Amino acid sequence: MTNPKKWIFLFLFPSLALFAAIFAYPIGMIFGSSFFNWRGMSSTISFVGLQNFIKLFSTDATFHKAMLNTVVWVALQSTVHVALGALLALILVKKPFGWKAVRTAYMFPNIISLAVLGIVYLNLFNPQHGIVNVIVRALGFEDFNHNWYFDSSTSFGTVTFTWLAFAGLVTILVMAEIATISDEIYEAAYIDGASDFQVDIHIKLPLLRNILGTCVILSATSMLKEFELIYLTTGGGPDIATMNLPLYIYKTSIIEHNYGYANTISSVTILLGIVVIVGVNRLFRMGRSDI
Repeated sequence: MTNPKKWIFLFLFPSLALFAAIFAYPIGMIFGSSFFNWRGMSSTISFVGLQNFIKLFSTDATFHKAMLNTVVWVALQSTVHVALGALLALILVKKPFGWKAVRTAYMFPNIISLAVLGIVYLNLFNPQHGIVNVIVRALGFEDFNHNWYFDSSTSFGTVTFTWLAFAGLVTILVMAEIATISDEIYEAAYIDGASDFQVDIHIKLPLLRNILGTCVILSATSMLKEFELIYLTTGGGPDIATMNLPLYIYKTSIIEHNYGYANTISSVTILLGIVVIVGVNRLFRMGRSDI
């Protein structure tokens, strides 16, 4: 009899080869080149050991700020963003008046180009003609001309607002998961005298653990690669107030041509992503059923 393991390997080989060529090899190059001084194709590549990492964590103030901003955004996206999406899903699944219109409108920011969204927000927060300042001036502050994106006191919060509240994807995923829960579980709870709020808290939320964990992973990792909105609105400024890791990687590699150091930052970003994924998997006990 033919060994079935051989056939399994043969069927998996094309996918494994593609993964190795497109993902594994480039990632290996990133980690490997992070130990070298490499400033472009025409420059001499020299081994520097851990010097790039030592500089990164000891003296690089821009990296420290980018790391802090990224971690804060990951934390906010994993908690506030997911919580808002899940809350709206719990409301919309009850099908109140206008629920379809609300669901469609809330999903809209998730389906348009991030470039378009960035331009929209630049106009909304425009110091002279943006609707935000117009509303403030209409409330009696006639000389109000605040530059929301380029004032260091408000730039971080303004950039955060461009994505934090719009959890349309989370809402859709949670609504879809709620639809898979058997009605018999709800009926048993209502027979025992449970209220809608108690059903939501003690039945729906525990049974949504896996999909909520998935949403946390998707939301957290989206912040580890967020680039377009920050680049189009503030470019990491003013100064480095809204700098994050992907934008710092871009500036270090594309603008400064310091590829070895950029790959050092990339290595840290990859490791941070692995920590987030492993941590969320363990926290939410992903893959285990409660039924």
